[in-house]
This record gives sequence, C-alpha cells and structure tokens, in this order.
Amino acid sequence: MSNKYEMTIGGQTLAADDYSEIRNPANTEEVVGQAPVGTAAHLSQAVDAASTAFQSWKNSSDQDRIDACNAITKVCADNAEELAALLTREQGKPLGGMGSQFEMGGSAAWAGHTATLSLPEKTIEDSDERHVVQQRVPLGVVGSITPWNWPVMIAIWHIVPGVRTGNTVVIKPSPFTPLSTLRLVELINEALPAGVVNAVSGGDELGAELTNHPGIDKLVFTGSIATGRKVMASAAAGITPVTLELGGNDPGIMLPGTDPAPFVEGLFFGSMINSGQTCGALKRLYVHEEDLDATVEVLSGMAANIPMGDGMDEGSILGPLQNERQFKRVVELVEDAKANGGTCVTGGEPMGGPNYFYPVTFVTGISDGTRLVDEEQFGPVLPIITYTDVDDAIARANGTDFGLDASVWGNDVDECARVAAQLEAGTVYINKHAEIAPHVPFGGIKCSGLGVEFAEEGLAAYTSIKIINKAA
Repeated sequence: MSNKYEMTIGGQTLAADDYSEIRNPANTEEVVGQAPVGTAAHLSQAVDAASTAFQSWKNSSDQDRIDACNAITKVCADNAEELAALLTREQGKPLGGMGSQFEMGGSAAWAGHTATLSLPEKTIEDSDERHVVQQRVPLGVVGSITPWNWPVMIAIWHIVPGVRTGNTVVIKPSPFTPLSTLRLVELINEALPAGVVNAVSGGDELGAELTNHPGIDKLVFTGSIATGRKVMASAAAGITPVTLELGGNDPGIMLPGTDPAPFVEGLFFGSMINSGQTCGALKRLYVHEEDLDATVEVLSGMAANIPMGDGMDEGSILGPLQNERQFKRVVELVEDAKANGGTCVTGGEPMGGPNYFYPVTFVTGISDGTRLVDEEQFGPVLPIITYTDVDDAIARANGTDFGLDASVWGNDVDECARVAAQLEAGTVYINKHAEIAPHVPFGGIKCSGLGVEFAEEGLAAYTSIKIINKAA
C-alpha cells in the first residue's frame, strides 16, 4: 500500500476523505504516494488557524523570527536525504548534479540567508517640528501557490520571507508534486509555533479557492502567465497585494564571431537545467548565421555525453518531463516546428515506455513566428535561430510579452554591455544564464511577473509601510 501523506493545519496533521495517486514520471507505473485532496472547508480551516496564529506571531520579537527561519534551515539540512529522495520520485529530477540534492541545498541556503535579512525602522525626519519614522509591519495571512518544477525550493522562497516578517502562511502545492511540500511543512511544524505555517493540497480548484478567500492578506504565486492573470484578478476583489513570478521565454544572443566552445557548458545547462523545466532557463538562442554550424556542433557534442534517465540512478544527469500534459506540449511544439521546416539536429522523438522522457533536442531552420520560438516550451528543447544583424536580433529578442531573463554571450565586453542594456528583462546575464542567488533580487517585467523575490526587496513585499508621525 502506498504511503498516505497528510495536510498540516494549526500544527496538526489532517487526513482527507479523498486521495490522489502521485506517480513517478520516470516510471508511471510506480505510485510514489497518495496525496490528500483538500476541500474548501479544509482551506478555511487552514486560513483560520493561520489567522489565529498571526495574532501572536505578529508581535513576536525579531530574534524569535530569526530563530524560526534558522529552524527551517535546520529542517531542510537535517532532512535533506529523505526529502531529496521523495522529490526525485515525484518530480523526476535526478538526485545528483543540479537535481534534488541541489534543490535541498538551495532551500537551506535561501532559508539561512533570509534569516540574516532585516527591514529596520527608518527615521524620515527628526526636527524641531516633528519626529517621523517608517516601520515595516506584517500583512497577515500569506497565501502561497507553488509549481511542480522546483516544489521544495519555491515553497521555501514563499514561506520563509513570510515567517521572517511576522506573517503566517497557508501553502498549496502543485497537485502534480504535493508530497515533498506536505512532508516539509509537517517537519517545519515540529519546530515552529502551531498555525504559523500550514499546508493544504488539492487540485487547481483549491488554488482558486485560496486566491478568492477573504482571509488571505497577501498572495504569492509562481507558475504560468495564464494562471497568474487569474490570481491577479482574484486579488483585485480584495485589493490583496500579490507577488507573481510567471513564465519566461528567455532569449540568449551570441555576438557575431563568438567561439561557442568556451561557453558550451553555460549554454547547455542554462537551457537544460531541470530538463528545461525552469522559468528562467534559456529558451531561444540567437546566433549569427556564420556561427550556426559551430554552435550546433559543440552543443550536440555535449548532449551526447549527458545521460538522461531515472533520477534514482546515480549516473543520470537529466530526468523526464514531470507530467503528461507537459510531455504532450513539448511533443506538440517539436512536431509543429518540424512541420514548419525545422530540423532536429539531436533528439526530436519521445524515448518511449511508461514515462515522460523526451531527449535533449536542438532545432534549427525555424525563426520568430514559429510556436517553438514564440511560446515557452518548458522542456529539453532549444531552438537555435540565426540572424545577420545584432540590432535585429535584439529587436526579435524583445518582441515578446515575456520579460523574465535574457543573456548575451561574447568576448567583446563593451558590445556585451551595449546589448545587455537594450534587452528587456528583469535579469540580463553576460556569458551565463539562469544563475540566481538569495541576495540578488529576482523578478520579471511585462507578462513575466509583478514584484520581486529575494534580498531585502523581496522581503519588503511581505510587509506594508507604517508611518509614526509624532509632534516634537
């Protein structure tokens, strides 16, 4: 019998009447565990528990909040082996490399760094007429909805800033990967006061209930642009503040005459990290027409030496796509590219079997206007698009509703800086891609998001400004 996981509400684990089977994307015949299907009543119970806990947690000392964040850091570190194995089995990513163990290390690092952040009181004016100070105060109950690609680390990104600033949290993980988040929150509740962090699981309809719940004072969502629009629309009813980290169709531009060989590792893993299932991954690469053959050669050569397989196998570096819907989308986009003159220089066909493996696929012969270029593929597929003029490449890179990350590759420092300055994205990298850090603000522009996460700027998003204005 598969393990049944439980929700955590008000410091207590709670079963549900119904459960859904969570299957291993590397072997869909294997049931990893059973996730509780929460209801609107469970959600209200969680919000009530968080609201009750907030009444005391909002008055907690700064040291209490630091201690709580450090306790979460310890939970991530002490339980990394268990959570990484569970994460690999439900999400598909390998244990090693930039997989589940990497994700658990990142979770501990983010929690630990967030513990060191602060938003101290600021003196605005201290004169003969008045004394004015600015304080940052918690908002209340934070509603968090997380995706299936980095389920534990993104949960930490949402939970820990809330705890650090004196808020309480209700988190709803993706129905595709709920188990590791449910277990994480269960473990966190062994270290934190009851009700500070709560977890409910269920389908997309439960997410809609969360975004519409009148007891939610702040919404944090990571996921698709389409769902982000719905979250924002729901938030409008209650004027609820939101942080949205949405999709990306990140362009990279290689400057003319650039030898791709020194950059091959950055290009490959910048696009293929987590089998391409990363919002900030490199999704389309523009290269000068005279550099196409050399670029294809080095990337194809690297792909040939990167094992893809079951994440529990020590040799695997890349894993499967996480779910059937995403698998079918990647297949559909590649087939559309082929039908529109594209050539798959590697991969291009599903690997077969009861799984969601799709091989690393580089596609040439297509350009802007093709779905694989215009849409976010979110898989191990990279279109390599030629250009003749750099300024035209910049215009094409910017000609989209996306604006999460972008990158420039080349040896000419001044030209790299010139191009970077013109790219429209929340983050522009030079000679690397998809590198994030807890002390560096991260967020998108255009339809790729609203607000930022990480560092003091991300922490401030969990607070409101309160001014104390005293007569002298």
